[in-house]
Amino acid sequence: MKTLIENWYVIIALLAVCGLAGCTAYRFFKLPSASQILKVKEWLLWAVTNAEKELGGGTGKLKLRQVYDLFVQRFPAVAMAVSFDTFSQWVDDALTEMRKMLVENKAAAELVGGIHTC
Repeated sequence: MKTLIENWYVIIALLAVCGLAGCTAYRFFKLPSASQILKVKEWLLWAVTNAEKELGGGTGKLKLRQVYDLFVQRFPAVAMAVSFDTFSQWVDDALTEMRKMLVENKAAAELVGGIHTC
């Protein structure tokens, strides 16, 4: 008992390290799986296309905000685990795919209202 009282700071430090390791492990295992990321990226294509249709060209920041708000509503668990930088990269990938789709698919281009640059 005397040893515990004399070394209380060591015990507190060990508990803190264990707690930090537990939190780190929890965050790692909470990360989205590859199939979740694929679903999000497929959904993002729809979301950026819809934002392009509604807001038109030259409104990149507004479209990004709209898509992010929809993303947080649709995928709240993924939104907590993914940084905004990663999300922005996913949106950029979806925009590239959308532009390609609008050039190759006339029906999609008509749905959006013509080909715009974001």
